[in-house]
Amino acid sequence: MRVGLFAVGRLKSGPEKDLAARYFDRFAKVGPAVGLEFARIAEVAESRASNAETRKREEAAMLLKSLAEGSVLILLDERGKALDSEAFANLLGAYRDQGKRELTIAIGGADGLDPALYDRADATLCLGKMTWPHQLVRTLIAEQLYRAVTILSGHPYHRV
Repeated sequence: MRVGLFAVGRLKSGPEKDLAARYFDRFAKVGPAVGLEFARIAEVAESRASNAETRKREEAAMLLKSLAEGSVLILLDERGKALDSEAFANLLGAYRDQGKRELTIAIGGADGLDPALYDRADATLCLGKMTWPHQLVRTLIAEQLYRAVTILSGHPYHRV
C-alpha cells in the first residue's frame, strides 16, 4: 500500500524539515518489507481567500483533487480519535490487509479542515489534545509512520 502525506502549507528549510525527512526516509527504506511504500508529500499553499470557511473549502478541493481513486483518507484533527502507536500500526496494517492500494494522511491549514472532508474520511485521528505547529505535526506523523512499520515488522525500535 502506498502511503502519502497531504499538507496545507509548505515546510521551510530547517531542523524540522530535516528531522521529518529523516523519518520519511527511514519509513521508505523499511516499509516495503511489510507492504507499505512511501508515496509522496503533496504540499499546497494555504488559500488566500478572505474568510475561513472559503479557505477551508478551497484547501479541501485541493486535497480531494490530489487523492487517487479509492484512496484511504486519514485526517489529522484535534477532535479525532487518539491512538497509541501500536493501534496506529494495526490500523495501517488493516487497511493494507484489506487490499487498499493508496492511503493519504492529511494535515489541514491554520483554519482546520472543511466539514465535507469528514464525510469522505475513513478515519480522523489526533496527535493529542494540544494544538501543534504544522512543522511539528509533520515530524510527529513521519516518526509514527516509521514506528508503525517497525512495529509491524517486529523490529525492536518500539519498546513498551
